[in-house]
Amino acid sequence: MIDITKLFGGIDTTGDPLRYGNLNGPGHGHPHPAETRDYAVPRSASERRPVVVWNITRTCNLNCIHCYTDSHNQLYPGELTLPEGFKLIDDLAEFKIPALLLSGGEPLIHPHFFELAEYAHQKGIRLTLSTNGTLITPETAQKIKSTGFSYVGISFDGLGETNDQFRGKTGAFQMAITGLRNCKQAGQKVGLRFTLTRRNYESLHEIFDFIEQEDIPRACFYHLVYSGRGSSLTADDLTHKETRKALDIILERTLDFLKRGIHKDILTVDNHVDGPYLYMKLKETNPERAEKALQFMKWNGGGANSSGVGIGQIDMNGYVHPDQFWQDLVLGNIRERKFSEIWQDTSNPIFAGLKNRLPLLKGKCAPCKWLNICGGSFRVRALRVYNDPWAPDPACYLTDEEIKA
Repeated sequence: MIDITKLFGGIDTTGDPLRYGNLNGPGHGHPHPAETRDYAVPRSASERRPVVVWNITRTCNLNCIHCYTDSHNQLYPGELTLPEGFKLIDDLAEFKIPALLLSGGEPLIHPHFFELAEYAHQKGIRLTLSTNGTLITPETAQKIKSTGFSYVGISFDGLGETNDQFRGKTGAFQMAITGLRNCKQAGQKVGLRFTLTRRNYESLHEIFDFIEQEDIPRACFYHLVYSGRGSSLTADDLTHKETRKALDIILERTLDFLKRGIHKDILTVDNHVDGPYLYMKLKETNPERAEKALQFMKWNGGGANSSGVGIGQIDMNGYVHPDQFWQDLVLGNIRERKFSEIWQDTSNPIFAGLKNRLPLLKGKCAPCKWLNICGGSFRVRALRVYNDPWAPDPACYLTDEEIKA
């Protein structure tokens, strides 16, 4: 994640200690007042325990065109049982992961969703939820809040009919808005998740207007990753020129919020190239803040400390993957070994490479002057396009001149 509000705007947000370590000490700002949980901050980002994405079910009531789990509204065999889920949570708590993200499919469909969530909360695990929002009634919102979720992310990929087309269901947009409002009414922190594609990026200004109108405190803008049903949508990805335009809008509107005293946590996800791009833009207008941002990003390490290091995934059948988009790289199954054991086993050569990937990177990544803050960005995109996990990320939109040392 690239924290636009913090790096570009100079305002602390939730999750800063996890993303930027102890640089938030004296002289570097203070923890965001909304953050109530203490983080065990490692000495370096490479030593972090992973944030774990657990796709507790593949079943979904929608049919999104870029779904990375290729989910449908049907039952799937082999999902973890409730006792297996409790056993997994015990291990994750003992392993001291910083956060557990419950996802799907649509996680609220899972018959034991709240039992699993309540158990994880009792074990001291920080809980977040990724949902399409359509099933969040007032009663469900209140139960999410009382269970102890720190954050709920609801997916929107456009406004009105555009979102419905993405979701494969008429009325999905209005249902998701209702779910969002129900969360806000219950006092549950909630945010927007938006995947950038050629179908919707020109609506970014309208999306920011929507964020303001609905008083949404947090928004994450995801770059497209080619996985699941999204594997066939490479033509839907933004061109490099379009990506730069999208980032310019995100930076412009975030700064506009801050200038008007409107605090929103704005982040981009799944393309660490946004880091050096942000730095180059910031250096033109605020060199002092740019240098502080650079130090934060150096600590974070970008993609070098993401998939297989700072984030991992467990699918609905118990298989462990480096991230939620890399389903074809299986590291083990929690029915056979604990997640903590699987995660520390580097006998798989690709997984071992992810732990120290910088020397393995090829092409324009290898000599890039931004390598220590971008970290080669997103490896699974390189794999999908070039059939080589160490090839350059095809979504890198920096020019040869910009990466030259």
